Amino acid sequence: MTRERLPLFDAALLGPAVLDSFRKLDPRVQLRNPVMFVVYVGSLLTTGLWLQALHGRGEAPAGFILAVTVWLWFTVLFANFAEALAEGRSKAQAASLRGTRTATQARRLAEPRYGASWTLVDGDALRKDEVVVVLAHEVIPCDGEVIEGAATVDESAITGESAPVIRESGGDFSSVTGGTTVLSDWIVVRCTADPGDSFLDRMIALVEGARRRKTPNEIALSILLVALTVILLAATVTLLPYSIHSVQAAGAGRPVSITVLVALLVCLIPTTIGALLSAIGVAGMSRMLGANVVATSGRAVEAAGDIDVLLLDKTGTITLGNRQASAFLPVAGVSERELADAAQLASLADETPEGRSIVVLAKQRFNLRERGLESLHASFVPFSAQTRMSGVDIGGRPVRKGAAQEIAGFVRERGGLLPQDLQELVEAASRRGSTPLVVADDRRVLGVVELKDIVKDGIKERFAQLRRMGIQTVMITGDNRLTAAAIAAEAGVDEYQAEATPETKLALIRKYQAEGRLVAMTGDGTNDAPALAQADVAVAMNSGTQAAREAGNMVDLDSNPTKLIEVVEIGKQMLMTRGALTTFSIANDLAKYFAILPAMFVGTYPQLGALNLMHLATPDSAILSAVIFNALIIVFLIPLALKGVRLRALSASVLLRNNLLVYGAGGIILPFFGIKAIDLLLNALHLV
Repeated sequence: MTRERLPLFDAALLGPAVLDSFRKLDPRVQLRNPVMFVVYVGSLLTTGLWLQALHGRGEAPAGFILAVTVWLWFTVLFANFAEALAEGRSKAQAASLRGTRTATQARRLAEPRYGASWTLVDGDALRKDEVVVVLAHEVIPCDGEVIEGAATVDESAITGESAPVIRESGGDFSSVTGGTTVLSDWIVVRCTADPGDSFLDRMIALVEGARRRKTPNEIALSILLVALTVILLAATVTLLPYSIHSVQAAGAGRPVSITVLVALLVCLIPTTIGALLSAIGVAGMSRMLGANVVATSGRAVEAAGDIDVLLLDKTGTITLGNRQASAFLPVAGVSERELADAAQLASLADETPEGRSIVVLAKQRFNLRERGLESLHASFVPFSAQTRMSGVDIGGRPVRKGAAQEIAGFVRERGGLLPQDLQELVEAASRRGSTPLVVADDRRVLGVVELKDIVKDGIKERFAQLRRMGIQTVMITGDNRLTAAAIAAEAGVDEYQAEATPETKLALIRKYQAEGRLVAMTGDGTNDAPALAQADVAVAMNSGTQAAREAGNMVDLDSNPTKLIEVVEIGKQMLMTRGALTTFSIANDLAKYFAILPAMFVGTYPQLGALNLMHLATPDSAILSAVIFNALIIVFLIPLALKGVRLRALSASVLLRNNLLVYGAGGIILPFFGIKAIDLLLNALHLV
């Protein structure tokens, strides 16, 4: 379940973003963006020239200088607004997370065991390695590991998902998050973080755009933009002595003004991408959180866009995490119908997908209709983390279904014997990659319900899309090779690794990385931690162990392994957005050359009027139109920076070609029409 996405221009965010746009005029803030800092300095310079012109000593008419100055300041403010709006969306998400924090009290144990004496303390007073006991209907006060007991936990405060989960000691699902609630049973928890350093605290800090560090890709692009700015700055500065010399040599015209040179510089440097670069990065992190994934670094989001190998677990990723009943396997002396009847009785009040599938299968095979528990005078026995079984009591007759070991213990306790062929049925189902569920009627074991993995609808099409994007999919499973091969063929993955161990996963990742490929994987257990630490993009499940969450560079709050596919798509979308806007920013300079350069020198060299392809009315109108277009285009591109370009399942070469056609050619053509339209409007309103 993903968090509710904020509207692109939420009314509650616009006001603060406007105010932040002015706060960001602080020179220390502007200096962090070298391209926009040049525009900022140019705005200050033309402001000074306007004040000078008001006293009659101006290099150009005061009205013209003022118009250019106003639009230069708008350019700076629009860039600040884009960044502030992106940060505001992230801060709103952080505030939503912060609102889930609840003041709690904790039962701190004197000894790390259930039943030891305890002291009631504030949850904020707990320290790392201290041990607490949490009973039913109490809030877990700290991040930690379950060291004793098992319980169902409501994690909706963190994940937004209402379905409870089981947390228990000694397994891959022993990690708990502060702020979640125990619904049944009890657990003893060892705290793994001090106050202020909890998982929720770290999430809040990470999603606040103001604290986001630039990624390597952003740094590299920033260096490129600075280099272009320095080159264009040097070229613009040389135009002043050239203009003075040309006027002296021709004996006509007047030297170009500093105001016009500043306008030229601002229009030619890559202000569009410079203004939106930070907003794109913040928005990428925001979109990731919108998918309920917290990235521990911008580098992880960025790397996701370059991934070319996906390692995917089978169960819960490629197949449905909830297996479906596929067969009734009775023991000797029991009919299949009798087994189906008892299994259906035990599942009538079981609302889990597995339980409902048993009821449906019995109805389909033997036309066994559902019966109401009231009419049978029966009481349902729900699944418990302690018993690992569920069922129904009809009078004095208990009917149970559950794991083989637990049902065997239940039957023995009641004086029953286990059939000789039971173990063979259980092992046969396990070898097929299925889950055996044993059914008992009082002291009699009736047989096994086989729960089979079902490949998710549409997963084959998703893998085909990834293949078209140049991403290889590899299924990893602990199943035997026959089962793995069958599931891999049905799902349409490119490769599979059967009987996988932690060492196998780690070796496979290193093999791909040695070939120069970027690898993504997902995991939730302690045994996944080495591979998660090695992978370039590692999505740890929030439901998993603390070791897995610390090893990964992303945490999926929904604990949905298929989220890895969405993570890759968001990463690619962010990189494509940067590339598209960079292409557009550089391409749209061409029209500005044809607008400003003829206007600058036409008084000295009338022949340059031939370059006025747009037939702009006057030199002043041409320069002002280019400056206004340069500012307004930032506003029109803010939605694209925040939302991202549309992701298409295409190869890198096709994406590059399309990018050049749409944003390259579009960046060349659009400014010609935009500048001409502004020129017509300025002259129609007699503003120049």
